[in-house]
Amino acid sequence: MTNEVIPNLTAFDEAALGQAFATLERQARDAASALGSPEAVEAFRLHWLGRKQGLLNEVSSRWLKAAPPEAKKALGQRFNALKSAVEALLDAASGAGPSDAALAAEAIDITLPGSRRLTGAEHPITKTLNEIVSVFAALGYSVGVGPEVETDFYNFECMNFPPGHPARDTQDTLVVANQDRRPQRDRLLLRTHTSPVQMRTMEQQAPPVRIVIPGKVHRNDATDATHSPIFHQVEGLCVDTNITFSDLKGTLDHAMKALFGSSVKTRFFPSFFPFTEPSADVQISCIFCGGKGCRKCKHSGWIELLGCGMVDPAVFAFAKEKQPAYDPKKISGFAFGMGVERIAMMKYGISEIGQFYAGDMRFLGQFA
Repeated sequence: MTNEVIPNLTAFDEAALGQAFATLERQARDAASALGSPEAVEAFRLHWLGRKQGLLNEVSSRWLKAAPPEAKKALGQRFNALKSAVEALLDAASGAGPSDAALAAEAIDITLPGSRRLTGAEHPITKTLNEIVSVFAALGYSVGVGPEVETDFYNFECMNFPPGHPARDTQDTLVVANQDRRPQRDRLLLRTHTSPVQMRTMEQQAPPVRIVIPGKVHRNDATDATHSPIFHQVEGLCVDTNITFSDLKGTLDHAMKALFGSSVKTRFFPSFFPFTEPSADVQISCIFCGGKGCRKCKHSGWIELLGCGMVDPAVFAFAKEKQPAYDPKKISGFAFGMGVERIAMMKYGISEIGQFYAGDMRFLGQFA
């Protein structure tokens, strides 16, 4: 180890301090470059960083104590820089990396269980809705959406529910307050079905049209085991030339088999809906007993599931006001609608509709 000399400082300006500390750092680098054994490295450490006889300790004692108050800050900064440089030279000479404490702080205990991020799952209503939509998407239907807050015109009038029509009473409507001064057709309400999207689509698109409409609807229904004031529907509309009731039956028969299995049968009964003529209710053979009769199908072997029919010419007349191509003498079409909750309750054996909305993770976790 060379015998480095600590000179006495007689000036403490920037130039004098820079020259003095540069000299010491050069001496340290020269000494470190000659280290060739662990013993030499240890001697270097004691010579420069020793707590009693180390050169840096002597620098601190002689220079810092002798410095005037205005020079102590600059001298202290240069001293810290020199000490860091010597420590870096020592680490390089000994091949040392980060300290043991630093390594321990960064260590990962691989015996501990990993942090698992829980993944979500589709809500049974969303899952069922997507299944229904996918069946019709495979048949070439596109998906339509529309506002949940609708006007009386789109929700009722253009669907052949004129003001005062008794069929309006079958859909207890939630209306927006304080609209008495508006014309009847402009008054706002929460849509009672997704049918308004059918008219909005026809106004924007000339036939042919094949569209399926999933969405949330609202009715002023009392809550019980099978009813809720908020529920979901999927409606469909097909318009083209030479569309017949046979096309409607074939489409829905295929859809029911896709949803409930190829063994399911369908049958149609006459019904009434203002926007279709003729209209029908669709029943499927009981998926629980195979049509033999059980408590769930009231021992009939059949379960009523949805409504449908051929689009009433009066509906086309409203669409014709903006799209002349909807001439009921040249085109025809069918429409259908089904409740998503009802189908989900059948598919998953759920007896209480309120379970869908309660947010009980124990219930929803069954569908993950």
